[in-house]
Amino acid sequence: MRANQPNFAARVDAALASPTLKTAIDRTTGTAERNRARAVAAWPDFQAARDLGRDIRAHVVNNIDHYLVEFERNALATGAKVHWASTSEDACRIVVEICRAAEAKSVTRSKSMLGEEIGLPHALEAAGITRVETDLAEHIIQLAGDPPSHIVWPALHKTREQVKELFAASHRDPGAMEDVESMVQAARRELRAKFMAADVGISGANFLVADTGAVCTVTNEGNAELTTTPPRVHIVTAGIEKLVPSTTHAMALLRLLVRSATGAELTQYTTFHTGPKQPGDLDGPDEFHIVLVDNGRTNMLADGLAEMLRCIRCGACLNHCVVYRNIGGHAYGGTYPGPMGSVLTPALDGLPAARDLAHACTLNGSCQEVCPVRIPLPTLLRGWRDRSWREGLEPSSVRTALGLWKFVATRPWLYRLATAAAVRGMRLFAKRGWIEAMPLAGGWTRHRGLPAPSGGTFMQQYQAQKRKAR
Repeated sequence: MRANQPNFAARVDAALASPTLKTAIDRTTGTAERNRARAVAAWPDFQAARDLGRDIRAHVVNNIDHYLVEFERNALATGAKVHWASTSEDACRIVVEICRAAEAKSVTRSKSMLGEEIGLPHALEAAGITRVETDLAEHIIQLAGDPPSHIVWPALHKTREQVKELFAASHRDPGAMEDVESMVQAARRELRAKFMAADVGISGANFLVADTGAVCTVTNEGNAELTTTPPRVHIVTAGIEKLVPSTTHAMALLRLLVRSATGAELTQYTTFHTGPKQPGDLDGPDEFHIVLVDNGRTNMLADGLAEMLRCIRCGACLNHCVVYRNIGGHAYGGTYPGPMGSVLTPALDGLPAARDLAHACTLNGSCQEVCPVRIPLPTLLRGWRDRSWREGLEPSSVRTALGLWKFVATRPWLYRLATAAAVRGMRLFAKRGWIEAMPLAGGWTRHRGLPAPSGGTFMQQYQAQKRKAR
């Protein structure tokens, strides 16, 4: 969790009160949802491909020790240097030491959620090393001083109008910026010289290919290639779960990843990096370092969260989540937002610090329906809720309220009486125009309207339908 931030309820209130956030979210996630639907409809074998993706990822997670050894052996054979980091602190220390050994004054960085997870931007800043984010969205939030709000579109919370103002204030040559294309050109002018001047390039990895020792990166802007090729040193930071057995398996997962993330068939740039520059190569880094990061992942294996390690970071669960699409990513408080973040953050930061996230879910199952590797996210979230209850982390007010609910719900006659009274009360408040101020409904009515009930209780309407059917 990010330090010195308001509690979850306060973050949610701030998000819901924002006059622009919902517009910004809907522009991007709505487009992603529609594009994914078209891509899935055009691929008759999509469900079979999901089964294959699930099986590949499950096989790797279940045999992670074997594939880590194989990947290290083959990566070393290409001339790469492999480093092992148990914690985020270890990973940052290793990266900073490599940068200092290279006498780096500036580094370029391609988008990496693992880098955000371990706090690498802050570690580089503390070491006095100038960091340049090269992904367009990461460039935007670096200028704004914001953390990412989405794992694919980190600047999703910014409207194009806000980006225009930011570039006008921050770029040396902003230009006219009359449309999105001209804003992209402004960013290119700002970043081009920095690509070529960097001493070190840092990237993440979408996949680590065990049988070749290669690192696969996927982007739509080409910034990863400009980040990893011109500098003398290329550093990869990757979670140990990013492994795949072979390039064939990587390609099978790439077809799922891209369709689920953006609705495209393949990204513009899919690159396999294999070691440093070799004799006869025209370009490439002189040194190639791979930092393999655990940071709680082996604990997840032991704690019954192995299924979450199948995640390929496509963002589909965020794009289809009714909660995320109302509160955005910052309200979640951690590196990873949305359903996948609500499972990951308690594992990474501890359940006491992230207990609320398991409740930021309606359990409607949309996230599981769209997950390309079939991760049972609602089941994992219920597991966190159950553990929070067993460990006594739920506040006494919640425990008391649930005790009262259980008392009423296990007595059908009392439950029907209570729900009928509640419906009558809501109708009375609606008739007098007071429903927005109805007691105990403030959590709903502060940021949206509360509709009046259209009929009786569910059971009353159900019984009426049964009588009609006779």
